[in-house]
Amino acid sequence: MTPAVPTTSVSRMKWLAVPSSASWLAQALAHPDLVLIDHAHCERKAAGVALQLMFRYPSDGALAAVLSPLAREELEHFERVQALLNQRGVALRPLAAPPYGAGLARQVRREAGPRQLDSFLVAGLIEARSHERMALLAEHSPDPTLRDLYGDLLASEARHFGVYWRLAEERFGRQELVVRLEALAAVETELLAELWREPRFHS
Repeated sequence: MTPAVPTTSVSRMKWLAVPSSASWLAQALAHPDLVLIDHAHCERKAAGVALQLMFRYPSDGALAAVLSPLAREELEHFERVQALLNQRGVALRPLAAPPYGAGLARQVRREAGPRQLDSFLVAGLIEARSHERMALLAEHSPDPTLRDLYGDLLASEARHFGVYWRLAEERFGRQELVVRLEALAAVETELLAELWREPRFHS
């Protein structure tokens, strides 16, 4: 039976144009270890994104002040997921990537100002989708250990996409942010329209 996807938490988010499908949730619940492996990769990538932005804008001290602790927290999450994988006897291994991340990356414009705005918004969209899907897994997973993991990470995931919103709004203003976010969220919707052959956090 395909579980229903609650929409109340999604409707409060400013980032996402559509909620995750019930088909994604059913697929994820059927393959919890595969989702955990992908989760570990996602946490490591998220730390890398924060560091990459710090290196790209080295003179922006305010940027570094918020992204440095964010990167550390992402790595702490990676270590927590890695430890759980070890407890379950599951090896971390490479996974084929769905088109989601590359598709969003292609939307980042190359001009200096727009590139920074788009980088913040793409990172925030990914974090917002992670938060939404962790909330679904925290509610629906039959495994209490996984429910605890995903439930414990919700607050920090919400804080992470809040960081990217704040960085974008401070530098570009709310009006420009919202217009561009609507365009990127529409692309994100298209990228999620067809379910990937295997469960991923962003597929």
